[in-house]
Amino acid sequence: MTRHGKNCTAGAVYTYYEKRKDTAVSGYGTQSLRLSKDSIKDFDCCCLSLQPCRDPVITPNGYIYEKEAILEYILHQKTEIAKKIKAYEKQKNVQKVEMAQLAKAEKESKVKVFLEKESTIVSKPLNPFSSKEDKAQASSSTKAIQQENEKHLPSFWIPSLTPEAKASTLSKPGKTIYCPMSGKPLKMKDLIPVKFLPVDDKLDRVQLITKQERYICAVTRDALGNSVPCAVLRPSGAVVTMECVEKLIKQDMVDPISGEKLTEKDIIPIQRGGTGFAGSGIKLEAKESRPVMQA
Repeated sequence: MTRHGKNCTAGAVYTYYEKRKDTAVSGYGTQSLRLSKDSIKDFDCCCLSLQPCRDPVITPNGYIYEKEAILEYILHQKTEIAKKIKAYEKQKNVQKVEMAQLAKAEKESKVKVFLEKESTIVSKPLNPFSSKEDKAQASSSTKAIQQENEKHLPSFWIPSLTPEAKASTLSKPGKTIYCPMSGKPLKMKDLIPVKFLPVDDKLDRVQLITKQERYICAVTRDALGNSVPCAVLRPSGAVVTMECVEKLIKQDMVDPISGEKLTEKDIIPIQRGGTGFAGSGIKLEAKESRPVMQA
């Protein structure tokens, strides 16, 4: 084959591969990429640590967490809320002191104005040798000295004393802790223990993690994964497929593991595949918008 054929520069068609290659190199135009499996969180992994759970718990919204990780998160949020409340209370006390000082200063200014007015009523002996101009100059000079003493210039080399440095007003913090994934209120009592049924009871944790199919449905024994919609039954904590829920469990609404009656709230669908790379297991395409060259 000739060199011309190897380079393939005489093609009459601008292929899709060439277009994508030129788009990536040029730095212009929207570039899209389908994310691989490595970018998707497994359904049985913690939403915080992104690692397989040792002691999994699930929220009422269907997000699975490692129990230790979510409890640590809740305690951290409580500590932060306590710090914010303490800072807010300190700000309130400072504002009370400032208001008291302003009221005291206003009262003193009123007394000062009153005394000045009263002093003008008292008759004073006139000095026949002093003129009105001298009196006006003396009064203006005393006023200038007083104004200069009362005037305080800001220190521009100290950040806290610059005119732009104003203390930010803190709003009253709430005491509610929110789920890091759904953004809805979360309490420790809302966490439900999850009991996954492993494929083989003889496998230890390390051997189980290395397998692609780690867990099975507690009723039908079907393999569980990101491609299989699953749900957790609140009374027993068992993980079953949504197909099992629709065809078997919803017929009589009884937990097949514990035998307790179920309601719609007791069936919690598991959220799958949400990470920082992909919003869910369905949306697997990432886009980057870049400048476009227009003719």
